[in-house]
Amino acid sequence: MNDEPRRLPPSVPPRGDRERPGVARPAQPVRRESVRPAPAAASRSQHTQPPAPAQRPQASPQRPQQAPARPAPASSPRQSPARTRRRHPVRRTLVTLLVLLLAALVVFWIWVESRITHVDALSGAANTAGSTTLIVGSDSREGFDSNDPTEGERTDTIMVLHRPEDGPTALISIPRDSLVQIPGYGDNKINASFSFGGPQLLVATVEQHTGLTIDTYLEVGFTGVGGLVDAIGGVELCYDEDVDDWRSGMQWEAGCHVAGGADALAFARMRYSDPLGDIGRAQRQQQLVSAVADTLLNPSTVLNPFTLVPTVDAGLDAFRVSDGTGALDLARVALDFNAARGDDAITGTPPIADMGYRVDGVGSTVLLDPDTIDQFWADIAAGTLEPGSVVGGVG
Repeated sequence: MNDEPRRLPPSVPPRGDRERPGVARPAQPVRRESVRPAPAAASRSQHTQPPAPAQRPQASPQRPQQAPARPAPASSPRQSPARTRRRHPVRRTLVTLLVLLLAALVVFWIWVESRITHVDALSGAANTAGSTTLIVGSDSREGFDSNDPTEGERTDTIMVLHRPEDGPTALISIPRDSLVQIPGYGDNKINASFSFGGPQLLVATVEQHTGLTIDTYLEVGFTGVGGLVDAIGGVELCYDEDVDDWRSGMQWEAGCHVAGGADALAFARMRYSDPLGDIGRAQRQQQLVSAVADTLLNPSTVLNPFTLVPTVDAGLDAFRVSDGTGALDLARVALDFNAARGDDAITGTPPIADMGYRVDGVGSTVLLDPDTIDQFWADIAAGTLEPGSVVGGVG
């Protein structure tokens, strides 16, 4: 045997004097930075373990200070579940409310469509520019003005609502005694066309007189208006004279008053005690219609189902409209009428030459100015009148 001492490879350090034979060294050195320091008692019990030649300072407790963890981005997947859990109940509630609201609107829409009363009224004439609605107040005279000899249905209110393609919306009241040519009947009072041939003949007469094709016919029964006014709790009306008119039943003290259905009807009918006759009545009729519209289009009415439903129900009882007119068309008419109540709207009557023009076989009529009437309706159609103008009257 070779008696020379065995040489170890340079990478294997020699065992210390304290190291006993037979004690195995760890296969891998323990990384102290990942192991918590042992308690003092445990260290004393392990006095046989040789100390490391050179101990480095333990860096693991200081690492969080030297390299702080970067904050997780807002879209971190760890935070998504918590955020989702918080928002789901609110989202489900909103979706449920939206579905219920849409369902209620659909039901309300179907109900309105089923309650609309239609009448054959339109002439089928070629369309003219813009949108034109004929608003008629019909009156059977049941219980009113028993001394009036006129028989059958009649129209105490005739209004032309026109929204041109460009320019201000106009709401023009045609006096019911206006002398016009009625197709097939010659010259007569315009309201006679309704007695002679109902809505169709009235529409044809108005179209011939104005040159405007009627797109929508809206007839309001006076008795229904009374119910509508009562349904909305009355309307405030103003008139600056004391009135005691037995024909219309109007009893009025000068000033502004909240009127119920019966008083509102008398307010709109009265003309014999009014120095302006049909002109004054047309002005009061427009005032009544505007007062009713103010309430109907008020958010407190539109957004409150407990107010909206009975009001619409009363209104639908009072109206009948031309065939083919649906809830969407009525909404468009409401928007047009709302525009006709604005500061830029054109309001008034056609130009009048004589309030007491007598015609044999017809009686006293309202003579519209033959020299300006055609140009007047052309300006209404084109929307060229000055915004905010009050037109017509006796020239």
